[in-house]
Formats: sequence, structure tokens, C-alpha cells
Amino acid sequence: MAIVASEASVRSTVEQALRGSKRDLRGRLFEAALLGSLLLSLAVLLALLWSVLQTALPVFAERGFDFVTSNMSRIESRAGVRQALIGSLLLIAFVFVVAVPLGIAAAIYLQEYAKDTKLNRLLIANIRNLAGVPSIVFGILGLVVFVQAFRVVTGPEVYGKSIISGGLTLSVLVIPIVILVSMEALRAVPTSIREAAYGVGATRWEVVRSHVLPYAAPGIFTGVILSLARAFGETAPLLLVGAVTGYLSPGLGGSLLEVLQGQYTALPTIVFSWSRQPGDEWRELTAAAIIVLLVVIMIVNAAAIVLRNRYERKW
Repeated sequence: MAIVASEASVRSTVEQALRGSKRDLRGRLFEAALLGSLLLSLAVLLALLWSVLQTALPVFAERGFDFVTSNMSRIESRAGVRQALIGSLLLIAFVFVVAVPLGIAAAIYLQEYAKDTKLNRLLIANIRNLAGVPSIVFGILGLVVFVQAFRVVTGPEVYGKSIISGGLTLSVLVIPIVILVSMEALRAVPTSIREAAYGVGATRWEVVRSHVLPYAAPGIFTGVILSLARAFGETAPLLLVGAVTGYLSPGLGGSLLEVLQGQYTALPTIVFSWSRQPGDEWRELTAAAIIVLLVVIMIVNAAAIVLRNRYERKW
């Protein structure tokens, strides 16, 4: 009976602690500070969004979807974001094809295959440092390497200032982020899963392919989403590697290689360009371009999240 009473007392104490019935002034103050920080951050975000949306409403009210389907122009009433939207989507597709496979493959090697040596620890430390390097530095790298040194491949007719140069620069920018997030997702896989697979005679490749990667896939997908979102909003590297900030004539078509080696622009680039123009009309166009940029980012992220959740449920 004494043991039962003791267990009931312990259970009651734990339940009271979980409900927070015990007065803890410092804990309550800390919780209030956290909640205040959250509400302040949301308030600042909502204020910015409301300000941009309010400025952009006249453009959408007057022109509607024509603003999205119109090409760039020096005349305010004709300027649109069609070319910039296509350029941004091509850049993101290029980053997805180049950076995501390389980053995930590097993370798998470093986490599952590489030995814990001083050289590998130094390599991982350098990758962490690269993830924190300002994007303008990667823009300088892209200008020197992809635009100038490899211009025969990246775009001989435009002196290397092409979608290939911009996509490679953004790929180099986000590869460290993909590697680090993928490594963290792989590290979070319980060791017992690997041990159970090895216990039934599976090889290391079979363990990684059939057990570790499916378990870590949601975390890897999250890292990919964040990386693509950062690449989508970058401006400084694209300005250095030749993104057009003024008028861009409509393309005349051609093969895929010609398109990739041709001139381009992107949504962040025209936001930067239009924000420097005088007049309220350009200010409204800048806000409207920002709204389009945010909507596209939300659509891409939502699609990636849906695919991630569907894969997680299926697995």
C-alpha cells in the first residue's frame, strides 16, 4: 500500500509540474519574453507585408495579370516581370539540377563513408565557414571563374554573362548549406537502424540506400527547400555575373543551349533596378514585383513541402 501511495504521489507531482500549477516566476517571465519576441517578429513581418501590398495594389488593380505576362520596358505603364520570372525559374531549375545532387552526395560521403580524420574534420569546418560567407564573395568567384575563365562554355556571344554563369554561381552558393543540412539529417538517424541492417547481412550501400536515406529524407527535403528559397532571393551574385538590370529585348527562341547561354534577368534583379528609378510609378512597380517574388517562393516551397510529406507518409 505504501508503494502504491508513493507512486500516486509522484504521479500527482509530475502532473502538476507539467500543468505548470507550481508558481515559477522566472519561468513565467522567460516564457512571456519568448512570446513577446515571437509577436514582435510577426508584427514587423506583417507591417512590411502590408506596406508592400498596399503600395502594389494600384498596379494589380489597373493591370491585373498583364503585369505578370508583360516584358520589361522603359515605360512604366508597359513594364512587366515575365522575362524576370522565366529567368528566376530557369536559375532555380539549374540550381536544383546541379547543387542538390552534389550536396546530398557529398553529405552522404562525409557522414556515412569518410573516416574521422583530421583532414575530414578540416574539410567539414571549411564547409561550415563557406555557408556563412557573404553572397557577394560568391558573386566575385562567379565573375572570375564562370564569366571570364569559362566563357567559351557559359556564353561566348555575351562574354559569359548567361544563365549558366548565374546558375553555377548560385549552385556554389547553396551547396554548403545543402551539405550541412543533409549531414544533420543523416546524423539524426538512430544508430540502431544501421546496426539492425548490418546484423542481417546488409552492405553499407544497402544500409544507406534502403534505411538511412529514407529515414533522413524529410530533413534533407527541408534543407533543399531552404536552399532554393535563398537562391531564389539572391541579388548581389547575379548583378556581378551579368544579370540585366535595364531593358532586355524579348528572346527570339532557339535551342535550350542558346537560351542558357543568352542574356537573362531575375525577379530580385529587377526589384533592385526599379527601386532606383525616380517616381511613384516605379515605386509601385517595385512593390508589385516583390509581391510576385514572394508568391512564387511560397508556391515553390508549398509544392516541395507537399512532396516531402507525401514521401514521408508513403515511406
